[in-house]
Amino acid sequence: MRVAIADDSALFREGLAMLLASSGAEVVAQAATADELVSGLDRSRPDAVIMDIRMPPTYTDEGLVAAERIRARHRGVAVLVLSTYAETPYALRLLGGGGGGLGYLLKDRVDDVAALQDALRRVVEGRLVLDEEIVAGLLAHRRHADELARLTPRERSVLGHMAEGRSNQGIGSRLHLAPKTVENHIAGVFAKLGMPASGDDNRRVLAVLAWLRATPPEPRPVGGRGAAAATAAGPDHRGDASPFG
Repeated sequence: MRVAIADDSALFREGLAMLLASSGAEVVAQAATADELVSGLDRSRPDAVIMDIRMPPTYTDEGLVAAERIRARHRGVAVLVLSTYAETPYALRLLGGGGGGLGYLLKDRVDDVAALQDALRRVVEGRLVLDEEIVAGLLAHRRHADELARLTPRERSVLGHMAEGRSNQGIGSRLHLAPKTVENHIAGVFAKLGMPASGDDNRRVLAVLAWLRATPPEPRPVGGRGAAAATAAGPDHRGDASPFG
């Protein structure tokens, strides 16, 4: 797999590149800004890009703007964005345009090689990936308390995994359930919440996200070494945490 990286922290870029190389990926380009990454895509020709959301010059949404440009001009390139914060509005903006090959993870996840590999594989396959912290924030939002109370604990867990972008097989593997049992739980979730059923994984994720969408909670820092390092470094250095802790 050919991967390009964009992050304004050289330390984070180099650490992530080493991590990816050790897992068998080929890092074909590194950039300090989103513009630099996008301008070099024709030369580097990656299968996927991994980039921070907040980069120079404004440290706001440069990664999301770049993702939109990539989706418009390089449809075959999968996009995985990273953030130190669980920023629900950004996740909904990224995935709200439809289609697959998109993902949003917290930077802490890159400490877990297997989780990073899995996320990359899924976006390159054209699927959607959403961090469990984002999903947890959506599920916890008070607007949905009454509706979610209709679900059994198992159905609620299945709903969360659907929102993360997992297939029936992936849900079954995570929860140790047989395929037919997963299908029954999903049918129960859609029926109780009045959502249109869909056999397409990406459409199902978008349907779940559309149902969960509400006035988004404020971005919140999450636990872990990456968040602590970002807080210590200040707002302009959220990416300085090493993927190796």
